[in-house]
Amino acid sequence: MGIRFHHGSLVTPAGAVHTTPLGYDRDSVPVSAPLPLPTSGELARRLNGCGEIEVAFEGKLGDTLLALSGVQAVLDWLRLSSVRVITRATGPYAELIARAGLTTQAPVTVPGSGRALIGDRAGAETHGSEAEVRLVLDPTAPPCWSSDDRAYSDLPARHYLALERRLGIRLPDAAPFAPALVARPNKLVEELRSLGWLNGTTIAAITATSWPERKDYTVERYVELAEHISEAQQTQARLLLIGGSPADGLRITANSSRRHVQVLRLDGVPAGHLVDLFPHCHLVLGNDTGLTHLAAMSRSRDGSRAPVVGLYARHSHSKWRTGLPHHHAVATDHSDRMHQGDLCPVRDAIVPDTDIHMDAFPPSALAQTCLGLLNGVGR
Repeated sequence: MGIRFHHGSLVTPAGAVHTTPLGYDRDSVPVSAPLPLPTSGELARRLNGCGEIEVAFEGKLGDTLLALSGVQAVLDWLRLSSVRVITRATGPYAELIARAGLTTQAPVTVPGSGRALIGDRAGAETHGSEAEVRLVLDPTAPPCWSSDDRAYSDLPARHYLALERRLGIRLPDAAPFAPALVARPNKLVEELRSLGWLNGTTIAAITATSWPERKDYTVERYVELAEHISEAQQTQARLLLIGGSPADGLRITANSSRRHVQVLRLDGVPAGHLVDLFPHCHLVLGNDTGLTHLAAMSRSRDGSRAPVVGLYARHSHSKWRTGLPHHHAVATDHSDRMHQGDLCPVRDAIVPDTDIHMDAFPPSALAQTCLGLLNGVGR
């Protein structure tokens, strides 16, 4: 079984994957100009009468983060249309949505009286019963668009362009479409730095996953990978294992390790704190899960980001990434076929010839890819 490295900055030609034509040459249409195709005038009319936008996501973290570009598209349309609104977020991801700059920062007076709800299906069911407009951002809905001989395969691009088409005017954003989650000063980060972490080579590895029997790379493999990196660099590596959210809250555990790797396990760290932590790491690795997307979208206040490597065994490596240039993928041949056909093994009931797990990525081979990124090759 082969594995391939896909650099985050590479543009996929339209002819290399299954796409749906966007319907216009996006580069040739000026910002705010009408699009040359039928659009949803009723949606635009209703949004024009809204004075409040409520952003409500209740589902998976990863799906939520990759859908925030859709929220950005609506707010961009409102600004271009000179419609003033108050934007607020509710639900478990309200802080992250605010970190992305998608909420109103100061009280404003707006003329509209209607309310629009943007979110996932669970958020719309919980908060959208009295909304004049309900926009549900479903990850299975938008296709892989193509325009200007390029494919827009990542979910942030799909959501943004789908709403651009519906709203009928050329919106201002350009690829990559995923908004940034901006880090803040954080006590946990300060304490880790005072203990000697975040200096030298610090690798963050995502161990949390909603599908451990298929997506768990395992602590043992991450430690072995860090050992290969340590030996190649002739220096001690520090490995942060980022776990999920146990019932007893935040837990920090020092793991014993062999050779020249220090290991620290962090479980139950709030997502907002991880936004503050990830930009200080030298590399982040993770399976196709929400915290890996979170790491890719996190940046420091000066704009710096850690390179992120996602591991894709069964799902499309292009659709389930942020589209950001520092968010790379190591993928199996099966994942690459899912990418080429814009397929999903679950939705399309595709069963591989052999079951695909995380053991497709040997730590020694993965370490070589990571060393290239740590040494600045292709970053």
